[in-house]
Order: sequence, then C-alpha cells, then structure tokens
Amino acid sequence: MAKFLKAGKVAVVVRGRYAGKKVVIVKPHDEGSKSHPFGHALVAGIERYPLKVTKKHGAKKVAKRTKIKPFIKVVNYNHLLPTRYTLDVESFKSVVSTETFEEPSQREEAKKVIKKAFEERHQAGKNQWFFSKLRF
Repeated sequence: MAKFLKAGKVAVVVRGRYAGKKVVIVKPHDEGSKSHPFGHALVAGIERYPLKVTKKHGAKKVAKRTKIKPFIKVVNYNHLLPTRYTLDVESFKSVVSTETFEEPSQREEAKKVIKKAFEERHQAGKNQWFFSKLRF
C-alpha cells in the first residue's frame, strides 16, 4: 500500500480533546515504536485559530486577533483524517521529535518555534485554508 501520510500533509483530528482541529504531520511512524506500538504521527496543530480582521481594526487589535495557539501531539493514524492540502514543515521539523515530549521545557520551546512559524505563514497570506476554523 502506498504511504500517503508523509511529513507536511495536513490532516484533521477526529477524536479526543483536539477533535476538529487541523494539524500538519511533522514525523510519521508507520510501524509504531516501543512506547506507541501502532501507526502514529507526531503532529503540530492549531488549538486556537486567528480571528477575522477588518479594515477598521487598529494595529493593537489586529496583533491580538492574529495570534495563534499551537499544540504538538502524538496521534494514532486511526484518529487522523488526511486532506489534499500540504504545508511546509522544514522551519520546525528539527524541533519536534520523540524526545521533545519527555521534558515539559522542551515541549514549550517547540511550541514557541511552531507558533512563530505558523504566525509568519498566516501573516504572509499562505495556506489560508489551514488557518481558518473548520466549520461543521
């Protein structure tokens, strides 16, 4: 069977706390690992999406409304719904690894890097679908 859950593929989480949130696969693990003996992926997603901005908003309001809250997680393949979209993950791929999840301080550092990358991409107007809230 062809492997289509590659790094950079955008998916939607369908189970758990982050159900309905969009994520991007950072590292796929098709065979599983010792700690997670099933097919899973390390994902980075958006917990809180940026809000709509209009012309009448001031600079302070725009800065507040364009903030993104990211999350990183290990997700079972059964709980991911892949989409046709892709996203470049090279800017934060090195930060997210299996060791990142062991220490809370490393986790926070990884989230900061991901937040910066996501906000830059959003400001540039790229990947608009990824940064919009899923309506269902």
